[in-house]
Amino acid sequence: MAKTIEEINEKIRNGTAVVLNAEEIIGYVGENGVKKAARDIDVVTTATFGPMCSSGAFFNFGHSDPPIRMTKVWLNDVPAYAGIAAVDAYLGATELSESLTNYGGAHVIQDLVEKKPVKLKAISYGTDCYPRREINTFINLESINQAYLFNPRNAYQNYAAAVNSSNKTIFTYMGKLMPNLGNITYSTSSQISPLLNDPYLRTIGIGTRIFLAGAEGYVAWQGTQHNPCRERLSNGTPNGAAGTIAVIGDLKKMNSRYLKAAVFYRYGVSLYVGIGIPIPVLDEEMIDFLKVRDEDILTHIFDYSVQRRNKPSYGTVNYKQLRSGSLILKGKKIPTGSLSSYQMALEIADILKEKIKCKKFFLTNMVAPLPADERQNVLNGLTENEL
Repeated sequence: MAKTIEEINEKIRNGTAVVLNAEEIIGYVGENGVKKAARDIDVVTTATFGPMCSSGAFFNFGHSDPPIRMTKVWLNDVPAYAGIAAVDAYLGATELSESLTNYGGAHVIQDLVEKKPVKLKAISYGTDCYPRREINTFINLESINQAYLFNPRNAYQNYAAAVNSSNKTIFTYMGKLMPNLGNITYSTSSQISPLLNDPYLRTIGIGTRIFLAGAEGYVAWQGTQHNPCRERLSNGTPNGAAGTIAVIGDLKKMNSRYLKAAVFYRYGVSLYVGIGIPIPVLDEEMIDFLKVRDEDILTHIFDYSVQRRNKPSYGTVNYKQLRSGSLILKGKKIPTGSLSSYQMALEIADILKEKIKCKKFFLTNMVAPLPADERQNVLNGLTENEL
């Protein structure tokens, strides 16, 4: 019999909701079958923890005396975008410091979450209502009005694995890739990843409450590059990068264990983000999706040494093979490694599970669904004049 989110929330309030994480549901369905699992289980918690470059934070610094209309802003010498209002700015996670090596926006965000002081510098052209032309001071999360994480593209629904067929080492956002197919890297929590457990986004949409870096957050919109039109397997999982979500949450309530800056050698800075999403078990179809295993999820292996948008593919591989530590490719045994942390994702899924069981986290109905037919436009072969 189908359940509603309201009915599941009532069970959470009564302390009778049955909650499993996305790893536990696999074994439960294997032992008890889909029908019984749909009857018995109310919520399955999913999670991911990995580098998510399309991340950043909005700040409102509060007004100085005399006030300033900030036109250029730096935080620990990392430029922030100030073309918003007088004392608002957006700091991108991958923006680099103008004075510090291997330091960027992600580090500023982590420093703030860890209650460290951050140097604020701003300049202005001066106006009648905002006469001040420069300010140099230190801020922290307590001293400013608002600080909220707003990430335009997180929690990719599957992503390609990477290799390097050239005869030299290359350094990419997929990490260090050794020459002559020397290693394979990938980045996903696979069978416990949120969008792979709800592949058609039946329950994840605008307004969905989530765990975001240790605090409550929300799905704000479809993420940039949201591309749900990918070819899919019979279990609904896409065989490449597909859906994404934009997320938002209060930075002042976050925990740096689940929000960490990272440096990719000879590439740049990124931000590791921990996201957990509860999936309500509405019916048997949801259980069919939630029982997905590593071996049921395929991804392409792309050659990152080829500098084109359409990189050559070495075919598909499943995540059981990737997570085993090595696989055979072109007759060669190649080590595999993940940029994301499955164990941290599982920790987040368990935290979310306990919050629900302790009546500290309730599910939400989406305000609106994410697009199901969004297709990506690509600037392909355009000349400068055409752009």
